[in-house]
Amino acid sequence: MSSRSAVTLRARTDADLDALYLIASDLDTWEERNPGRPAARTREAWQARMVERDTDPAYSLNFVIDVDGEAVGNVGLFEVDELARHAEVGIALIPSARGKGIGTEAMRRMLEFAFVRGNLRRVHLEVIASNAAAIRSYEKAGFVVEGRQREHAWVRGQYEDIVRMGILRSEWSGAPAA
Repeated sequence: MSSRSAVTLRARTDADLDALYLIASDLDTWEERNPGRPAARTREAWQARMVERDTDPAYSLNFVIDVDGEAVGNVGLFEVDELARHAEVGIALIPSARGKGIGTEAMRRMLEFAFVRGNLRRVHLEVIASNAAAIRSYEKAGFVVEGRQREHAWVRGQYEDIVRMGILRSEWSGAPAA
């Protein structure tokens, strides 16, 4: 990421649909983004699913990752537990945005939203063990490994471990001093 690039989170617009569909239709990285079997969706089916999710409160905390006015991915909270004050986070980037620090910065911004605006006390995620770049990025954002589910995911012809990571508001570097 260049020093001039500004990573922001914002609501989705119609202009973002091409970039977001590029992510959704990328079968090479399906397992990094989805727990289920890879499926090629038509653009129409994908858009219908987005419209359905827009009305589902469980998916209402989704943002477009914007770099200098262009959509390069999405990040969101789901499975929000209003009583225990925790949620799972998911993130995905277009191929040209990976490996540039954009995902780490977007995750930091998502954590700020979760802890400051959403009043959550814990955020967690799951990642396949072979996705070392993502694990490093999550660690840079403050996540710690909490556990591992052995051979839990079927990924490109073999079983892989799922690494569970989390961060507490008290561990978050943006937390106000006590």
